Amino acid sequence: MKSVVTTAIASADAAGRFPTSSDLESVQGSIQRAAARLEAAEKLAGNIDAVAKEAYDACIKKYPYLNDAGQANSTDTFKEKCLRDVKHYLRLINYSLVVGGTGPLDEWGIAGQREVYRALNLPTAPYVEALSFARNRGCAPRDMSAQALTEYNALLDYVINSLS
Repeated sequence: MKSVVTTAIASADAAGRFPTSSDLESVQGSIQRAAARLEAAEKLAGNIDAVAKEAYDACIKKYPYLNDAGQANSTDTFKEKCLRDVKHYLRLINYSLVVGGTGPLDEWGIAGQREVYRALNLPTAPYVEALSFARNRGCAPRDMSAQALTEYNALLDYVINSLS
């Protein structure tokens, strides 16, 4: 799994060199932000069900046609799967906050996602809406510190961009 440390080392290895001062500064910056990332991970873990449900509800409010017969959210089973998928992305964001890199998102959430959604004829716009709602709903200091919220939002943006 990729972390900021393994990414810096792999990049230097691929270039056939030792890590540069710039590489090490990147690692140091990540370590300095670790407390904020862990705070965000802790807050998200404690609220993941509520955050996922609110995000899912906002998505369905914006795209009510998804509840129509034959659409992606038309049965109870489909509704549960949609909510599960939103929660899955949030869980991967949580893992990424802990490891300090996008490895969990890249490996388990983003790789192949467009192909899967196309093959299943699922729109990505509702997922973008749900994750955008989660991003825009976060508030410092109500939910977490400003730095923790910055770390959390950066990963939400990463997933949103991958789905857009």
